[in-house]
Amino acid sequence: MECWRRKKQKEKEKEKEKEKEEARKYFLKNGSVFLKELIADCNGISNPIRMFSSDQISKATNHFDPNCSHPEVPSRYSYLGFTFYKGVIEGRSYVIKCFSKFWDEDNPYNDIVLSARVSNHIGFLKLMGCCLEFPQPVLVFENLEYRSLNHRGRVGCWDGPMLPWNVRLKIAKDVATAITYLHTAFSRIIIHRDISANNVFLDKNGRAKLTDLKFAVTLPEGKSWIKDKVRGNYEYTDPIYRSTGILTEYSDVYSFGILMLVFLLGKRAVFALSSGVHCHILDYVKDMRERGEPVEFGGDSNDMRPGQMKMFLDLALRCCEERNEDRPKMILVAKKIKHIERSLDC
Repeated sequence: MECWRRKKQKEKEKEKEKEKEEARKYFLKNGSVFLKELIADCNGISNPIRMFSSDQISKATNHFDPNCSHPEVPSRYSYLGFTFYKGVIEGRSYVIKCFSKFWDEDNPYNDIVLSARVSNHIGFLKLMGCCLEFPQPVLVFENLEYRSLNHRGRVGCWDGPMLPWNVRLKIAKDVATAITYLHTAFSRIIIHRDISANNVFLDKNGRAKLTDLKFAVTLPEGKSWIKDKVRGNYEYTDPIYRSTGILTEYSDVYSFGILMLVFLLGKRAVFALSSGVHCHILDYVKDMRERGEPVEFGGDSNDMRPGQMKMFLDLALRCCEERNEDRPKMILVAKKIKHIERSLDC
């Protein structure tokens, strides 16, 4: 019996040593790529972040048990190549973002580097640290009881009620401010490239946080555009970028305009008409206007602010103009939304 116990103990020790060896191997591989990305982005100078161990992450997520996935961040993110978990490390609650082990691109490192860069801004999830001891890096964010928006710009179930208009307007203002920060706060413009409703989280105070910087691009010094393969949510993608591969800050402006229409109408960016035909929300609004029919705003009739909503719609359509030169910069969009918020409704 004692011999059997010693044998089992040795097997456990061997298994633990094997896990440690794997963690070291992944740390060296991921660490070298991460360092290269960090140097390329900001010469190795960034906000300090904590390195968590694989043991801490495994315990916090119960070894990535689906039942531990974040209750307010639905599992729909799994098909995008990552899952959010809610876990406790050393008595503190965190939101843990785990990429699929089959993800074979540099995007997770990009997410870490740029999330660290913008972490001090109130409009983004605050990155607390990461773990490089798994096949793909794991990101650890502060937990402020976040809730994610769904495809229709709502919280909770698909058919749940729309948020009050003043809340939707505030969310739009917060997101516009965050995008403006990316475009203007650094010597090189950062383009988010994946602005959509489900990349917007709300904290416990109702403040919107823009997340998911894995596809974000930092433009070369002095450049206003870059040619790259098309990435991001197709329903929100700028047609110019989609057809030419040329990415500019106005690509984010277009995507934000689509997000504004989602907030305004309460429909997803591509939805089914009563006939069963699928329609893009921008085409739907343009068609209604061309036919001289009023655009039906979503929400409770008692909550309507027709004057503000009309100004908001006009601004959204300006953001979605066909030509870049006809679209406003995000800093002007953010200012206009603040003006709409302060305006008396008529």
